[in-house]
Amino acid sequence: MSLPKPLPTRPLGTGGPLIPAMGIGMMSLGHAYGSAGGDEERLAFLDAVHALGATHWDDADLYGDTETLLGKWFTANPDKRKDIFLTTKFGFAGQDASGAYVVRSDPEWVRAACKASLDKLKSDWIDLYYCHRVDGKTPIEETVKAMVELKNEGKIRYLGLSEVSATTLRRAHAVHPISALQIEYSPWALEIETNGVLQACKDLGVALVAYSPLGRGFLTGTIKSPADVQGDWRAMMPRFQPENFDKNLALVRQIEDLARHKGLSTSQLVLAWLRRQWDGVHLLPGTRSVERAKENLVALLVELTDEEDRAIRRACEECTVVGLRYPEAMAYMQLGETPEPDK
Repeated sequence: MSLPKPLPTRPLGTGGPLIPAMGIGMMSLGHAYGSAGGDEERLAFLDAVHALGATHWDDADLYGDTETLLGKWFTANPDKRKDIFLTTKFGFAGQDASGAYVVRSDPEWVRAACKASLDKLKSDWIDLYYCHRVDGKTPIEETVKAMVELKNEGKIRYLGLSEVSATTLRRAHAVHPISALQIEYSPWALEIETNGVLQACKDLGVALVAYSPLGRGFLTGTIKSPADVQGDWRAMMPRFQPENFDKNLALVRQIEDLARHKGLSTSQLVLAWLRRQWDGVHLLPGTRSVERAKENLVALLVELTDEEDRAIRRACEECTVVGLRYPEAMAYMQLGETPEPDK
C-alpha cells in the first residue's frame, strides 16, 4: 500500500493546525533503546521521513542529544524548517545523587529550558511546547502562565502537557487553551478511558497524542523474550520482567491472529485501532528504521469494521496486562498533579 502525499491529517485540538495524524517520536534516536547509531545514519533517517511526508516530529530535552541532532538537520536544510511541526518538552532538570530524575516545572525553569532547547534546535521557534512532567510543587497555573509568556514572545506557538491528571489538565486549560495532552495509550494502557483523562480531552477539545502506542515495542510481536530488551531502559519496566513477560504475550498473540486475518502487521492493526477510538487521537510511535516508519504510516490508510474494532476490544478485556506502566520508584512520572495556587 503506497503512502499518499500529504499524509492524512488531523487538527491539533479544536481550532488547531492540521498536522499529520501520526508523528515521529525522536526518543528512539536518543539513548533509550540501545545504540541509536551515528549522526550520518540518524540524519539520513530524518531525510527519509521528511520525504515520506511524516513532518510531525516529537522531541524532548530528555532524549539524549536529539535536539542537537535536529539542529544539525535544520542547519543543513534551512528551507525545510517550515515543513516540520516541531515539538519538544521541558521538565527534567538532571538527576540527583541517587540517580533519580529531578523534575522542575517552575517559571524560571520553563524559560531556561526553552532557551536551551531553541539554542540546540537552531530554530527561532518551537511549534508545540510540552511540559513533560509537573514537579508536584509548582501550581500548574504558574507553569502555564510562564508558557504563555513564551508564546507571546514568539518562542512557542502552542502549549501542551504530558502525563497529567484530568484535574490538572482542566486547571491548565482554564488559564490558556492547551492544544495537546501527550500520554500513554495503547491496548495495554487503556487507563485514560476510565480515569477521566480522555473525557477531559473531549470536553476541552484537547488533542490526545498517544505515546508508546505499540507498548514500547511489545505489541509489535517482534519482542519474543526479556533478553530482547537487555541493554535498554525497557529492561527495568515491570511489564517486561521475566515473571510478567509470558503472561503479557497473551494479548500480543490475540492481536497477531486478528492482524493476520486482516492482512496487516500487528503494528498496523494496533495503530489503526487506536486511531479509530476518537478523532482527536494522534499517534506517536517511535522508530529509527525507515522501513518500520513506512509500515506504521500505512496504518493511517487502514479502515476497520465495527466488528474488527470490537474484536480487539474483547482481546484487551480478556487478557489481563500484568505489571505497572512504570516501576514504583517512578510513580511520579504518571498523571501528575500540583497544589492549588495561593489565593
